Amino acid sequence: MDPVRTPFSLLAERWQPSSAMVRRAAFAALVMSVVIVVTGGAVRLTASGLGCTTWPRCTDESLTPTPEMGFHGVVEFTNRMLTYVLSAAVGWAILAARCHRPWRRQLTKLGWAQFWLVMSNAVLGGITVLTGLNPYTVALHLIAAMGLVWVALLMWERSGEGDGPPQPAVARPIVQLSYVLVVVIGLLVAAGTLVTGAGHHPGTPRDNKIVPRIPLDYDRLAQFHADLAFVSVGLAIAVLFVFAAVKTPPAARARARELLVVLLLQGVLGFVQYFTDVPEILVGLHMLGATLTWIAALRIPLALRVRTDGDAPAPLPAREPQAAAV
Repeated sequence: MDPVRTPFSLLAERWQPSSAMVRRAAFAALVMSVVIVVTGGAVRLTASGLGCTTWPRCTDESLTPTPEMGFHGVVEFTNRMLTYVLSAAVGWAILAARCHRPWRRQLTKLGWAQFWLVMSNAVLGGITVLTGLNPYTVALHLIAAMGLVWVALLMWERSGEGDGPPQPAVARPIVQLSYVLVVVIGLLVAAGTLVTGAGHHPGTPRDNKIVPRIPLDYDRLAQFHADLAFVSVGLAIAVLFVFAAVKTPPAARARARELLVVLLLQGVLGFVQYFTDVPEILVGLHMLGATLTWIAALRIPLALRVRTDGDAPAPLPAREPQAAAV
């Protein structure tokens, strides 16, 4: 019985991108996932969160901002349009993974996972507008964007590996320690969204008292966020010493050093912005730093395992006892 022919399979018969092109496409999707976080922050920091008054249209009568909406309408609408650029980058990654020979099914699945995350986050962004910038939906919007960054990073990393099953390169407790580090960094990012929800930039002009805020003390939330930052730095230092002691792969040690550097820079930036009444430019840089910190943390566990080439299964039986021993 002949296999079912789809538009994707027909395209794959005529276009077979190289492995390098697949990797570039995955990287483009990752870059755009970071860009959309930063531009989303710019919408809030320029008080343009309600620049478009409804969703999916910009106004009840228009798909695009009207001249009366001014600067804020342009900023909000531009961010919405960047979602299409992000979708195009994700689409390129999906097509490149699907048309590559041999077909890498897992990469294609990761590409489609990004697509559905983009679509769901677009809907969540619309709900955020329709609820008048409710701080909880704003926080979920950012967390979902970080989820997209996670999947995009995973696809990019996987595009440079084989398709065989992952095998640990270190003892299991070391891998678990890296997972703990990722969880703590994730909590640090989540705590930052709470600080934002109670803070000085609700996404509208400061004289607008309609936008709700998280009813918790801002200073205490900021202190909690700072405490998590200290824990994160301490844990990152501990991971560095452990990795050096057990001689983890050089890539893992390099990534642990990168995470510590980014964390320290983020800490300095966070303290400066707190004591300077959180100026918009510093908050924007802090959001970019949070995204880079999240990426740096996620890359560490990925350096603690190897994937063999799925097209060369013959050597695997010889390595199975060794893997089981680990």
